[in-house]
Amino acid sequence: QVQLVESGGGLVTAGDSLRLSCAASGRTFSSYRMGWFRQAPGKGREFVARISTTGISTTYADSVEGRFTISRDNAKNTVYLQMNSLKPEDTAVYYCAASVLSWSTSPDAFPYWGQGTQVTVSS
Repeated sequence: QVQLVESGGGLVTAGDSLRLSCAASGRTFSSYRMGWFRQAPGKGREFVARISTTGISTTYADSVEGRFTISRDNAKNTVYLQMNSLKPEDTAVYYCAASVLSWSTSPDAFPYWGQGTQVTVSS
């Protein structure tokens, strides 16, 4: 079992940057594939980015490709989401998630979730 705690959200203006962090505790962090998802009001949970156990492989949603960067520091048990050129449509609660087995973009494939951090981008 792994416990996840996100931080770094806030209220920013379009064009600004934010870096989200997700601190993990519990089982060996380096054995987990990690993902970031987001959920806007009235919408379902949406894939944002994922990263392999070593950090070598990453995947992004088309909507954030080129603006967001996922990374991890296994020594610090932390995964990051650097968000640049933020847009109002990026407004959502952002969640990190962990999976041992699955290399998937589906929320259903991730059994472990943090509580989320709010990101609000004003125009």
